[in-house]
Amino acid sequence: MTQTSPAAAPVEVPPAGRSSRVHRAWTVAAVTFVTIIGAAAFRSLPGLLIDPLNEDFGWSRGTIGAAVSINLALYGLTAPFAAALMDRFGIRRVVAVALCVIAAGSGLTVWMTAAWQLLLCWGLMVGLGTGAMALAFAATVTNRWFTERRGLVSGILTAASASGQLIFLPLLSWIVDRHGWRPASVTVALAALAVVPFVWLLLRDHPADVGQKPYGAAEFVPKPAPVTGAARRTVSVLSGAVRTGTFWLLAGTFAICGASTNGLVQTHFVPAEHDHGMPITTAASLLAVIGVLDVVGTIASGWFTDRYEPRRLLAVYYALRGISLVFLPMLLGPAVHPPMLFFIVFYGLDWVATVPPTLALCREQFGEDSAIVFGWVLASHQVGAALVAFLGGVARDVFGSYDLVWYASGTLCAAAALMSLVIRRTPAPRLPAAV
Repeated sequence: MTQTSPAAAPVEVPPAGRSSRVHRAWTVAAVTFVTIIGAAAFRSLPGLLIDPLNEDFGWSRGTIGAAVSINLALYGLTAPFAAALMDRFGIRRVVAVALCVIAAGSGLTVWMTAAWQLLLCWGLMVGLGTGAMALAFAATVTNRWFTERRGLVSGILTAASASGQLIFLPLLSWIVDRHGWRPASVTVALAALAVVPFVWLLLRDHPADVGQKPYGAAEFVPKPAPVTGAARRTVSVLSGAVRTGTFWLLAGTFAICGASTNGLVQTHFVPAEHDHGMPITTAASLLAVIGVLDVVGTIASGWFTDRYEPRRLLAVYYALRGISLVFLPMLLGPAVHPPMLFFIVFYGLDWVATVPPTLALCREQFGEDSAIVFGWVLASHQVGAALVAFLGGVARDVFGSYDLVWYASGTLCAAAALMSLVIRRTPAPRLPAAV
């Protein structure tokens, strides 16, 4: 028998026979997609600003990389708490506030004059804001609104970040090249603010809010009461998850994923190509092409995840990524040539194809707590990204090139492929309930 807490929203059970041609879940997924695109605008910017900030302020690449590192780490560490906050206050409120924080952090950078202000605005504020817009947001929407097509939907929502890169990277590189980095920061702030009305008007927290079943569900699911103690619950779920080997394998492989994508290629590919004489706008366009192909690769990965063993998919993805990174130093140069285009296509298809199978394994292993567990796994992704964003800049300052970092990342990807194959095939023991 279903009991309704006084704190819960009224449950509307749809009348028999009422149906709609398009399930509301797809509208929610579309709004989520657009929202993540808006938040991705800032994530397109760091690699473009390393050289301009170095020239304007004389800050070392290590200093600038430290700000990127803080941003990436907070992006990950905020995610599991954001998933719990969405259970407490609702998806719509958390996401709207996060977008405003992103806009404030990005906009304030135009007045900075010292490195600590870069760490505060670019690192702290935008890191916290984008953390609430992380893949845990996509996981929460997928888990609540879909029973069928979860792999496909998670792939589409994951691709939203790449789509944002595709949309904003060429524009921002043009703005930086023609008008400087400050107008580019303002553009990012306005892009984040532009999404807020869509979130507030169209996004809904749960299918019961509109009197519908989750897509593909056989029965109507009442909206649960708000969950209090968000931080306590998040830590409680983590304390149970860390007792399983599966969590550490997922966290370890995803840390390597972050190190080899957001930390390395997204942050350092443009300055690395610029070191070899390629114009910033050309290098940024190549990175945007990776974003185009990432959309295709991630959606395809979601489709594969619905049909094939996710552990084997992860092993293949990481192995191919490692091979491509080992060959990259030989391909860098002042002009675009066929081998570099082959790398862009190959790497783009594999960029975050790892997300749908990783999310599927979290759901398989940790059940109803999977969104929060995935948030912690994502935190490891961003910690890995943060370390390489910082260490990559330091390596460039010390050795004068990025070659060592490319080779090390390729080796780590090979290790991730092996780790993926030993993830357990039976669900982890039930996590202790939050108190």
